[in-house]
Amino acid sequence: MAADGAGGRVVEARCAACGAAADPAGVLYTCEACGGTVDLLYDYPRIAGELAAAGEAADAAAALAPSPPAGHHARAVLRPAPRLAADLGLADLALADDTGQPSGSLKDRASEAVLQRAVELGLGTVACASTGNAAASLACLAPRFGLAAVVFVPRAAPPAKLRQMQVHGARVVLVDGNYDRAYDLCLEACRQRGWYSRNTAHNPWCGEGKKSVVTELAAPGRRRLADWIFVPTGDGCLLGGAHKGLTDLARVGRLDGMPRLAAVQAEGSAAIAAAWRDGLDAVRPVRAATVADSLAVDLPRDGHKALRALRETDGMAVTVSDGEILQAQLDLARREGIFAEPAGAAALAGLRRALADGSVDPGGRVLVLVTGHGLKDPEAPAPLLEAPPVIASLADLP
Repeated sequence: MAADGAGGRVVEARCAACGAAADPAGVLYTCEACGGTVDLLYDYPRIAGELAAAGEAADAAAALAPSPPAGHHARAVLRPAPRLAADLGLADLALADDTGQPSGSLKDRASEAVLQRAVELGLGTVACASTGNAAASLACLAPRFGLAAVVFVPRAAPPAKLRQMQVHGARVVLVDGNYDRAYDLCLEACRQRGWYSRNTAHNPWCGEGKKSVVTELAAPGRRRLADWIFVPTGDGCLLGGAHKGLTDLARVGRLDGMPRLAAVQAEGSAAIAAAWRDGLDAVRPVRAATVADSLAVDLPRDGHKALRALRETDGMAVTVSDGEILQAQLDLARREGIFAEPAGAAALAGLRRALADGSVDPGGRVLVLVTGHGLKDPEAPAPLLEAPPVIASLADLP
């Protein structure tokens, strides 16, 4: 591949909302003209030519990364799900399993991209706001880059995630408020202290990292990924990132057919789904409350890219109850051996709902993103579980 420039492989940056150009070479956040989120763009004809010359086995995901990947996140794992497929009456179901990431969450993809960019820029401290996973991810990966991590987290975050942040040595700041309050405080701290922001929709390198969950699946002989991809959705960054990954693959000739994207939101945190249902161009805030803490967002910061992803792929938004999410946890664990946290299982719950509504052809190919390990919040499924028996001898065995 050709040599990288000051902005890595990125040759252009444009606002997704107003189209204004920005300089990708320095510290780049949201659009200075309108505040919208930014798209990072590449020399796609050059990359397409280099991939074609290298042959089918060439790594499209690496070629489409903003910088040569540092190798600190795990590659996407595509797991066929025959037992769940049979339960749901589907011809072809696969799971993109990200529970094996270093911190146990897909957020490692974004953290690696941002941390690598911080090193390129010569910055020493990276900060983020998070309901838990992004903060734990930043805390986990920052030491591998020799950087300091500061995380702003709602005080109600799951204890397991808080301990994960602390054990990796991050500076943890508990916020007396929700994720949106933590986000605002983190941005202000970054401005005052000169820290590099890893915040979703603020730093465009986050979306570039998350798109790898899709681009890494485009392996040799696998140019048709799916008819539908179900994506758990909170702030919209993963949905926008998946769309960017698909679009980039198409631009370099590594995708046959654009999959339709389904945003799955918890009923108690469904700002994007509501905007989609009402035909709006922008999301309106809600008062978020759901067992899937990673999806609990009052005002999704990447709402524009999320809605664009649904429009441009002829997709849809699905909402599911907390009960459906917890049942999906059990289904994943008991049918396919994957223990996912509630947010990580939400996409499966959305697929079940979409099939019941007749929105998905059961004869097609479906891909479900499983985004986080169940040990992130091990008490979440407790309401559905029976207490095990206590015995003193085998005579007491039920």
